[in-house]
Amino acid sequence: MEKRVSFNNRALPYLLLFPQLAVTAVFFFWPAGQALYQSFLRPDPFGLSARFVGLENFRYILTDPLYLQSFATTAIFTSLVTFVAMAVALFLAAMADQVIKGSGVYRTLIVWPYAVAPAVAGVMWMFMLQPSIGVIAFYMKQLGITWNPLLDGQDAMLLVVLASAWKQVSYNFLFFLAGMQAVPRSLIEAAAIDGAGRWRRFWTIIFPLLSPTTFFLLVINIVYAFFETFGVIHTMTSGGPGRATTTLVYKVYADGFVGQDLGSSAAQSVILMVVVSVLTVIQFRYIERRVHY
Repeated sequence: MEKRVSFNNRALPYLLLFPQLAVTAVFFFWPAGQALYQSFLRPDPFGLSARFVGLENFRYILTDPLYLQSFATTAIFTSLVTFVAMAVALFLAAMADQVIKGSGVYRTLIVWPYAVAPAVAGVMWMFMLQPSIGVIAFYMKQLGITWNPLLDGQDAMLLVVLASAWKQVSYNFLFFLAGMQAVPRSLIEAAAIDGAGRWRRFWTIIFPLLSPTTFFLLVINIVYAFFETFGVIHTMTSGGPGRATTTLVYKVYADGFVGQDLGSSAAQSVILMVVVSVLTVIQFRYIERRVHY
């Protein structure tokens, strides 16, 4: 007979849920509501008052060439970070899934970067690739490779993509490795007996069975590239040079906190929230159809 848990005190479940609901309300719903409210206002230069302007802030930013440029920059940046972080993590997980000597140490070293804060990761990579004092930049110069992320927009984009992807590889690695270890060994052994090589077994058996994990990580990495890479960009390039690394989330900060245009910044944050929500819905609506659980 199945036993069911019952609460004699009806207030207890609500009491247990209250801390999480309070945190969600204070740190998500209230700021989101404030951003939506301020997106319809335009403060005076001194910040003492604000007047209602309706959709004027949205009309202004959607016709601003610099804001439209940040859309393209964000699309390129997000695609590169997501692809690099997931591809490298998948390769490392495939290597770690094999029975090799010192695999425990290997896995631990790969996981460590996830504990590094984004701002710290940005500083580390900037020191290594800084044109004047960077160790890697020094050897690149010896090889005749022109490298200057302080002046070249493509170099700056490559720099922030490497730092952001490196930070996320550890997270992806953990999930990919867990997914690979959950694949029944009998399937792999049967394929090996039938003559399938290592790479053929990976692409025809292991990788298709990782589709739920891959889909989950795809959503997580896109959200990460949109929001959590702010610290990397801020410490490394500050959106430059020439706005080459100014993503949507960094432009919200630049216009709101640096430019003190709170109305425009709030409108940008609302659009950013809508864009991410639409992308997530599209992923669950169309891409999840290809996922087999």
